[in-house]
Amino acid sequence: MSESADENEPVRIPDHNLDDLVSTVSGLVAEARKQGETLARLTDERPSQDGEEDEPGRGTSGAPSRKSDGEDPASVFILALAGTSYAQELAALKVWVEDLLLPVYGREITSTRPWCPQWTEHPEAVARLHALWLAWQQFTDTEAGLTGPSLWHRDHLDPGLMQLRAPDGPFGACTTSPSRPNHRLLAPPDPSAYEAAA
Repeated sequence: MSESADENEPVRIPDHNLDDLVSTVSGLVAEARKQGETLARLTDERPSQDGEEDEPGRGTSGAPSRKSDGEDPASVFILALAGTSYAQELAALKVWVEDLLLPVYGREITSTRPWCPQWTEHPEAVARLHALWLAWQQFTDTEAGLTGPSLWHRDHLDPGLMQLRAPDGPFGACTTSPSRPNHRLLAPPDPSAYEAAA
């Protein structure tokens, strides 16, 4: 009889142990969520039609593949996406850039630190910002540990912003003065000019 009475008693945890318990439960919830996402991704994967899988991230030609809508991308990197997949990823990236990155790390726009409000039209900027966002997702996750955010700042944010906001970077041709806005994309090198010279 005393056993059933003990089972109905509420569990009492000392206040000094609550923080540890909350931390443990939060970690378990995060781990369960990740396992659910992994399981969902694994059950959604489909083998290629000929039954053989290509090398990861490569098409049958060995070149990086760019899949169309409705197919799983060969890479999570935005340059590997097309159509609505690209548009959705760009929209999510835009939220991160404009709601988190710029308000916290944007700093003043100057001729030595340019920025273009139409950054989504600069392919290099989109690629670099997307890579920075992917790293941010990884290094701010609980599994990254306590030093994850510091590593993200040192290894990704600082060098990434130096390239993005360099005077000769992707925004170098855009006017930095708010009173004289100008947006201009720089032309990439023409490979045929190098082939003719060789």
